[in-house]
Amino acid sequence: MAVNGNFMLKVVDAKLPDIQKALQQAGISVRSIIEVFKEEGKVVETAEKPEEVK
Repeated sequence: MAVNGNFMLKVVDAKLPDIQKALQQAGISVRSIIEVFKEEGKVVETAEKPEEVK
C-alpha cells in the first residue's frame, strides 16, 4: 500500500525541474511540486540552536 506524504523543502539556486529530476533519480515518485515563495537577493545561512528546555 502506497503512503502519500507532503514535504516542504528550501533550496538555493535550484529550479523546479531540477528538483523533480533529482527526486525521481533517487527513486521518489513526485505527484506535484508547488512553489510557494521565492526571494531574490543575498542568501544568508544561519545556524540556530534550539532553546534549552529546563
